[in-house]
Amino acid sequence: MQEKANPRSERGVQRAVLALVLEAHPKSLAIPELARDFEPGEAEQAIRELVGVGLLECGGLRVRLSAALTYFEQLELP
Repeated sequence: MQEKANPRSERGVQRAVLALVLEAHPKSLAIPELARDFEPGEAEQAIRELVGVGLLECGGLRVRLSAALTYFEQLELP
């Protein structure tokens, strides 16, 4: 399946959300603050997808890297 040509595609929004959470690590981010940079509903959908595949954890209104992604980052693969 090809990604949409739109630069704000679902995967593009997921990449942007994940990049923001990675940058903030080890702090968690408030979803309403994170969502300000996106169209309504985009960030929330991306967060749901990223939580679903195990890259992010969501507790209430805050989001952070999952333990698995944190461990992966610590491996410092080339």
